[in-house]
Amino acid sequence: MTDDFHDSDARDHDERPSKSEKKRQSAAIQALGEEVATLPKGELAQMPVPDELKEAIATSRRIKSREALRRQYQYIGKLMRKLDTDELEVAMQERREKVQQLDRSFHELEAWRDRLIEEGMPAIDALKSELPGADRQKLRQLVTRAKQEAERKQPPKSARELFRYLRDLKEDSLKQGW
Repeated sequence: MTDDFHDSDARDHDERPSKSEKKRQSAAIQALGEEVATLPKGELAQMPVPDELKEAIATSRRIKSREALRRQYQYIGKLMRKLDTDELEVAMQERREKVQQLDRSFHELEAWRDRLIEEGMPAIDALKSELPGADRQKLRQLVTRAKQEAERKQPPKSARELFRYLRDLKEDSLKQGW
């Protein structure tokens, strides 16, 4: 009979999270709250955030003192612990993935720009095969000017223009399904 009591007590203990686990969960929710609080206003408006939490976030944006801001983030975490944050976590994860995708795309375009400036015509031909909408003459002109600016140690105006042109090409190709 005592063995049954101890077995049931052990099972209850295994099912409940430990104090350390509760602290980790609390810290994760508070970190999510801080991340949400630092979102731009337009993105925050799109997130599934209740009004009480939006008010706390608005308050945190007006706070200048570091210590007061830390306390406000703790309050935001406290509010979030009372909420079901699953939907918000999913929305924030989607946002993180979108930001990572934009970063990858940006780095890819930077790599193309650098390759075009280094290699010249062979890289232009490779880009033209990947993005058929590219204007070979415009690319050649931009690449030539970018090389000249680099040799003269001038500001990279043409390299920036080349990057913008590549970005526009990429956006157009995505719209057209290339």
